[in-house]
Amino acid sequence: MIRPAAPADTAAVREIVRTAYEGYIPRIGIKPGPMRADYAELIAAGTTWVAVDDDVVVGLVVLQDEPADLLLENIAVAPQAQGRGVGSQLMEFIEDEARRRGFGSIRLYTHEKMTENIAYYLRRGYVETHRTNQLGFDRLFFRKDLH
Repeated sequence: MIRPAAPADTAAVREIVRTAYEGYIPRIGIKPGPMRADYAELIAAGTTWVAVDDDVVVGLVVLQDEPADLLLENIAVAPQAQGRGVGSQLMEFIEDEARRRGFGSIRLYTHEKMTENIAYYLRRGYVETHRTNQLGFDRLFFRKDLH
């Protein structure tokens, strides 16, 4: 089940983000952007959804409306839930949510050294649009047009 995140989910969301991204710190040399976000604020703003299995939060997405696209700000799955289709369910939810909000495309970005994420997005039909250094991170930007 995917539902809007509630304030009671904040600790679980933070823990999923920590475990999903901490392995990238040695590779990129600093904490990845998602580890720096204020999840209490994002949840209060209504931009965060969680995937729940047996009342346990096992994944999350953070979405932001932008003028032309829906921005996928973050997606993360708890390590113990990886390989069970949670990420695919979240990606399908994102596409459905983009359509529901009237967007014809989704944008996202990731660090250039997060090669697993890059391969995942390419397999899901995202196309690289550009690369830039943003806020001290070497980022690749992707877009997926919805049909």
